[in-house]
Amino acid sequence: MLGFLSLVITLGAAWFGYGTARRFVRERLRYVDGALSSGAAVLAGIGAAVVAWPIAWLLPLVTGGTAIAFGLAVGLGTRAGASDVKHGYRLGDGR
Repeated sequence: MLGFLSLVITLGAAWFGYGTARRFVRERLRYVDGALSSGAAVLAGIGAAVVAWPIAWLLPLVTGGTAIAFGLAVGLGTRAGASDVKHGYRLGDGR
């Protein structure tokens, strides 16, 4: 049962990280050229994992894998948001 709860927390953190990063890049960073590069996605993912790592050790059901999944999701969300900006997608377009 605890393994299932840990999986749910990991998936929830990844979903939250991906959606938040994608929305932030799409809405707030659309005019920042540095944020639209692929290096920004890598840095965002590594930064998110580094920040989440100590939190993973403090909470009982959150593991190091959760921190890694969160960092990966933030990196992918950043990249997806940059791709949305480059292709002209906006929030509310239904995409």
